[in-house]
Amino acid sequence: MTIISIIISIVAAAGGLFIGKSFSSKSTKNHEEEAQRKAAEILKNAEFAAENLKKDRMLEAKENFLRLRGEFEEETQAKKGILIENEQKLREKERVLTQQQEQQRIADQELQSQKQSIQSKEENYRKKFEEVEKKREEAEAMLATQINQLEKIANLSADEARQQLIDALKAEAESKASSIVKQAIEEAKLTATKEAKKVVIETIQRTAAENAIENCVSVFNIESDDIKGKIIGREGRNIRALEAATGVEFIVDDTPEAIIISGFDPVRREIARLSLHRLVQDGRIHPARIEEVVNKTKKNIDDEIIEIGEKTVIDLGIHGLHPELIKMVGRMRFRSSYGQNLLQHSREVAKLCATMAAELGLNAKLAKRAGLLHDIGKVWHEEPELPHALLGMELAQKYKEHPEVCNAIGAHHDECEMTSMISPIIQVCDAISGSRPGARREMMESYMKRLRDLEDLATSFQGVQKCYAIQAGRELRILVDSEHVSDDKASKLSFDISQKIEKEMQYPGQIKVTVIREMRAVNFAK
Repeated sequence: MTIISIIISIVAAAGGLFIGKSFSSKSTKNHEEEAQRKAAEILKNAEFAAENLKKDRMLEAKENFLRLRGEFEEETQAKKGILIENEQKLREKERVLTQQQEQQRIADQELQSQKQSIQSKEENYRKKFEEVEKKREEAEAMLATQINQLEKIANLSADEARQQLIDALKAEAESKASSIVKQAIEEAKLTATKEAKKVVIETIQRTAAENAIENCVSVFNIESDDIKGKIIGREGRNIRALEAATGVEFIVDDTPEAIIISGFDPVRREIARLSLHRLVQDGRIHPARIEEVVNKTKKNIDDEIIEIGEKTVIDLGIHGLHPELIKMVGRMRFRSSYGQNLLQHSREVAKLCATMAAELGLNAKLAKRAGLLHDIGKVWHEEPELPHALLGMELAQKYKEHPEVCNAIGAHHDECEMTSMISPIIQVCDAISGSRPGARREMMESYMKRLRDLEDLATSFQGVQKCYAIQAGRELRILVDSEHVSDDKASKLSFDISQKIEKEMQYPGQIKVTVIREMRAVNFAK
């Protein structure tokens, strides 16, 4: 309750008393006293309430004052702390700036000192240069005087004397340079040959291979000669049907319990042998049955070719090969070159290439892949006019092989340019596999003819006395006349003979040409 409300109540009460008194003229004195008493009591209560209210308001105002003053003091203290911190930072910056200014002043002093020192040195150098230039002019003048005196004494001009000196020094330099170049070449050859032999020997030692076993005929053994009549058939119709279906020749002669199957294609010979085996076991031999069995055998051989190819690439750890290339790898099993099985040769080359590439720090996987595929041109079912190396390169490109693999296939017989380090490795390993003892088998007549041709080619050169082909034709030793062939000519003769062999002859591997010149001085004491 506020003071205004109390006053209003008092006025209302007094008004009521007044009104009551005016309307009730008959009120008694007791009523007036009672009213006065009540009014006094109300007034007293109003004053007491007003006093309490005043105290409450003063207490509330005091509390608000104290609270505001505390907040003000806290805010003031916080701002004061911020001001102190900012003042400290400002002082620190001033201190750092003062230090930097001091350092800059010291650096400026040092720079000024260095400039003065440099200027002093430049002045000294300039004076020394002037002195040197003056002495040089004096020396040139003295030299010119001496040259004139020497020209008068020697009757030669300076240019003529200089030319004679240059000619003498040039001849001496050419002689020394020739000696140094020859020595460097010999050292390089020795080192290169040693390292190459080391790599090749280590590669060969880590590879095991088979000897040649293939030929151009197959022998089919039979239990009795009575079966020969069934195979020939009435008027030879059965054997004609067999030859027409298989594409090979069946030789039925007096050889006991044997029929010879002859043909240059090993796949056809194998189909013919298996077909004949099935026909003999079944007993029913007639043209219709022959055609049915041959077709079934062809299908089985195709499945076997794919299986052989897959097994080969799995054994060698080669992945991602195109199915057609896998099939060609399988067909290698039925091909041969100089009696050497083509699949075994390719596997051997692949292993040699991987080993040699690893020894040389190259990509062994690509080398192994190229080694396996280097002769795929030999098993292509068509008969193109391209050499097998170029054909194999085209097939590899067709089936998206790596460019280095394609180049290695095409260049292993020098029929295209080599573009990677893998290509010469394939060529070397192919020669190693083909030229090792027991790898290939040639006819005796062609073998002897090749040796005779080698010796005849060497003896056709002037100055050659004798020639011997040794080591199965892999080395040619030539004895020359020492009176007509000097040491330098012997070296050139060896090179010329090797080049002519490369151009005119066909041979596996490589041929070493050794020219021997012997000088004998003979006298008799009598």
